[in-house]
Amino acid sequence: MMQKAEMARTVDAFSPARSRDGTPPTDTSDPQYFHKVVDCQYACPAHTPVPEYIRLIAQRRYADAYMLNWESNVFPGILGRVCDRPCEPACRRGRIEEKPVAICRLKRVAADNKGDVTERLPRVPFQKNGKRVALLGAGPASLTVARDLLPLGYHCVLFEKDPVGGGLMRSNIPAFRLPAKVLDEEVDLIYGLGVEKRFGEAVTSLKAVIDEGFDAVFVGTGAPKGKDLNVPGRAEADANVHIGIDFLTSVAFEHVDSIGKRVVVIGGGNTAMDCCRTALRLGAEKVMVTVRSPRKDMKASDWEIEDAEREGVPVLDNHNPAEFLVENGRLVGVRFDKMRAEYGADGRRKLIPTGESVVIECDDVLMAIGQDNAFPWIERDIGVEFDEWGMPAVDRTTFASTRPGVFFGGDAAWGPENIIWAVAHGHQAAISIDKHCRGEPITERPAPGANLVSQKMGIHEWSYSNDYDNGRRVPVPHADQVTALRNIKVEVELGYDEVLALKEAERCLNCDVQTVFEQPKCIECDACVDICPVDCITFTDNAPEPELRQMLRTPAENLEQPLYVSSDLPTGRVMVKDEDVCLHCGLCAERCPTGAWDMSKFMYVERQAAPVCQRHLDAYLD
Repeated sequence: MMQKAEMARTVDAFSPARSRDGTPPTDTSDPQYFHKVVDCQYACPAHTPVPEYIRLIAQRRYADAYMLNWESNVFPGILGRVCDRPCEPACRRGRIEEKPVAICRLKRVAADNKGDVTERLPRVPFQKNGKRVALLGAGPASLTVARDLLPLGYHCVLFEKDPVGGGLMRSNIPAFRLPAKVLDEEVDLIYGLGVEKRFGEAVTSLKAVIDEGFDAVFVGTGAPKGKDLNVPGRAEADANVHIGIDFLTSVAFEHVDSIGKRVVVIGGGNTAMDCCRTALRLGAEKVMVTVRSPRKDMKASDWEIEDAEREGVPVLDNHNPAEFLVENGRLVGVRFDKMRAEYGADGRRKLIPTGESVVIECDDVLMAIGQDNAFPWIERDIGVEFDEWGMPAVDRTTFASTRPGVFFGGDAAWGPENIIWAVAHGHQAAISIDKHCRGEPITERPAPGANLVSQKMGIHEWSYSNDYDNGRRVPVPHADQVTALRNIKVEVELGYDEVLALKEAERCLNCDVQTVFEQPKCIECDACVDICPVDCITFTDNAPEPELRQMLRTPAENLEQPLYVSSDLPTGRVMVKDEDVCLHCGLCAERCPTGAWDMSKFMYVERQAAPVCQRHLDAYLD
């Protein structure tokens, strides 16, 4: 593997000063440069090394792939089913064809085939370090904090109002998307590290928790309050109007097992999609989703909308609820005002009534228009400051509140997000809690680990597969729809088998295998320019970046992705590569007669509180 000195020699190629008034040479010694080029990992809040675990899956090394995921995102089996997958819109594959790599569903393959990984989990010391940490709410953020702190010898106490843990993963995600056995297995891995569970115990006073003598407190209670509507008829229709997240919780804990034949879901987020699909499984014959905005502005993920429509649920956009209609004391329908959207020069949307209204008859309404945080149990005189909207003042780097030793994360910090963001919050909060308990400044954050390792084995031979597969995204098999709609616990998606997983894994472009340019070796023969299939390499005079972007063979229009710029070559020109469209195919390195181009695997590892929780990731840095 490439040692630090070797990496420094690579970086030295960029040390000469830039041309006067031109774009400075790229500083590849900054780990964030190549990290940003690995679009999927960069977009993942937990910075999971996506291309590496996909390669492991292609090699059928499922346990290895699972542990790389587990060390980053903590819940591979869960997230392989229900992650909001910010990695996929960022995937470079989506720039050359319609669909990105099915990163999320490949994660599930690793989880489904991993076998027993018990012996690969971090060991928790028998002798504790004497510090006690209270974790409020047993959702993904608190569980991540526990996972990171327990191997350091902390005594973690997990408070949860429900009789079982999992938080929103259990109460708000239906079993047909996330089976209880999958949730239980991954949550139990953390319980097995030795967390103390105080379940069925609602926290009614933060001061009381602090007074128990904990050295730190982490608040991961989520956003438990669903938003409501204040429109005519709401009070009269109350018996048949249900807050979406409360409805899903009641179904999850089997307090509710039926609903009316005609159901209207109001809201355009993922909770609305879960509500409408759940209603179908509880016996509703006609279910529809209404949303105020145009469809393109809906907050629900595209795939969540597609799943609902596949099951026969129509989505009616531009419908603003105006009145609940009640006859003889019972809800009979909802009147909606039709809207149209106008967008200003700044992109802001304004919804304008068209003057038209429509009545949709229904027996029940499920309200899924958003969630709010609720902190009536946090006293306002204990040093935790709140803003005008009732949200705690939380530092976005350290996750610390204004009271030393009290930290927030997950939905409790800044409102509803998703599981992978809660995990990322938990990792960072755990670092802060550890530093706080050690008496160290929590603002001093550990630097990430990174390295570059050449993949060259011969003149035209590489230690990774660089063949381009032009196959389209492999559809995920689904259970029979008739069977699935009859039983709320039947998992809809069946997942990939090994054959389909291998086929989908081959679509990955290996974006972590970077094209590294060494200026002293370049003879400016333009062979790399000639062979590049996407015209992303240009040798040109230098210029300020806005001009330089337009001077390339194919103008670099995506300002979110950097340009790779060399220092001055002997002719005074510079090499410029548009990172946005590069396919990492390696043809430039194969064609280069002097070895100025090399393909080097880049590994980026975000630091956590406990090194033992990331030992498999760190192995790539040795």
